[in-house]
Order: sequence, then structure tokens, then C-alpha cells
Amino acid sequence: MAIWNLGSINADLVYALPHLPAAGETLAAYSLDKGLGGKGANMSVAAARAGSRCSHIGAVGPDGAWAVERLMEYGVDTRHIASVDTPTGHAVIAVDTAGENQIILFPGANRALPEQALGIALSEADAGDILVMQNETCLQAEAARMGRDLGLRVAYAAAPFDAASVQAVLPFLDFLILNEVEAQQLEAATGKAPQDLGIKDVIITLGAKGARHFDGETGAVRDVPALPVTPVDTTGAGDTFTGYVLSGLDRGLPMPQAMALAARAGALMVTRHGTADVIPDLKDVQDARF
Repeated sequence: MAIWNLGSINADLVYALPHLPAAGETLAAYSLDKGLGGKGANMSVAAARAGSRCSHIGAVGPDGAWAVERLMEYGVDTRHIASVDTPTGHAVIAVDTAGENQIILFPGANRALPEQALGIALSEADAGDILVMQNETCLQAEAARMGRDLGLRVAYAAAPFDAASVQAVLPFLDFLILNEVEAQQLEAATGKAPQDLGIKDVIITLGAKGARHFDGETGAVRDVPALPVTPVDTTGAGDTFTGYVLSGLDRGLPMPQAMALAARAGALMVTRHGTADVIPDLKDVQDARF
């Protein structure tokens, strides 16, 4: 099987700060790091490092060759990353001494992927493969519809949250993952809790409290606790969790085991500074002691 990820690719500019800035406040940063990021790229790297074959569908600008090369180094299939005239997306990330973050996002090339490129990529997918999307690209609704028509398992990570974007893909979803705030926003937009939307699998991540899975077929609810760690940087932890969950399902693990493995990966991720470049591989996750 395989995972197909219609996902963003960003240059992450990470500034270490004494605290997150308030409105109008100017702060001097302790340091600056540049690395590969974007929710899509993070999930592709996580899925590949977790042991799945992951094909990334996306776009970079004339300045983005380094990002494609980095994805290849991490084991991601990059054949379906288009080169467009729009600058590569980037994120300005502030991280405080407690590991909390604040992010400014420039979508760039992520919103310029031609629909033809999406169709060519998904024509190579097999029924039963997983298609995952996030809200940092264009063509999400079109991809979800194609995925359903092709017999793929369609998954959506509802971030950054936008009610209209999420509602456009809801009819096609088999799997939805979102955090507590996004779950509240979706309920306000639809009048229904995420677990009542008729989706087969819904996961709500709960930060330090772990994650909760709702089985849309049986009504069962299962909690997976977070592991006790001291975080230094929470950037990319949710993407790592999602990539590991999807990889576990792709490799045939039952949902509880896939979530437990993903919780370990997420816990290890928050002990590291950075995003895609520091996502742990499967051996690191299995060997980690908490």
C-alpha cells in the first residue's frame, strides 16, 4: 500500500525568543534556524520515516530545489512535486523557552499547484491507498473527490482551520484529525460535534492529555495518553503524530496500536528543536524510553 499526500512544502525560519511577542512588542531572538517544514512536508517525512511508501503531491518555486532534495533524502517520493513560478512557501516561527510557538505562514507555491498535476499523480494510486490533505494547499476538495472515486481512504488534517475548506471535503472523508480548538470551531460551523459527522474515524488530539479516537461505525471511544516528557519545541509534533498514525494504518496496524506508536513519536518530537529535519525514525521511536 502507499500514502499520497497533497501537502505543503515550506522553508521554516525558526526564531528562539524569551517569550512569544505581544502586539506591538519588539524582541531580540537568541538564534535563527532554517529548515524544511510545512504541515504537508512534515507528514510526508513522518510517514516515510515510520516505514511507509509516501508520495508527496505539491509545488515549489524557483527557490525550492533544496526542499525537494531534502524530502528525497528522507525517503519521500518527490516525482509529483511541481515547479511553478510562485515563490516557495515559508513560515516564520517564534519559539519560547517553554517550547510554545507562534507561526506566520506565507502559502506561496503551495496554492499554485496545477489541477492537471494532481490528476496525473493520483492516476498512479491503487484502491485502498491513503490520501491525506491539510489546509495549506489548493485543490483539496478536488483531491478528496478524486480520492473517493478512486477507492482511496481519504484523510484530512483540519489545520490551519478554515470552516469552508473543511466543510468542502467532509462528504468524502474516511478519516479526520484535528485538535481541541479546531474541533470546537468545526462544531460551531456545522452544529455537530466532529464525531457525529458520519466519518469512519475521527481523532481529536488533546496536547499533554493525549488523543481520543471516535469509531464512527461502532460508536466506541478510545483515549491514548500522552507520554511524560519535557518539551523544548512543539512545532511539528501534531504533524508527526498524524504521519505516524497514517503509516501505522497503511502498514496494517489496528487503530489503537497506530495511535500508541504515534504518541511515542510525538513525545520524542517535542524534545527536539526543528521540524521535518528532526522527525524521528521508526527505530528511534521504538527504542525511546519515557
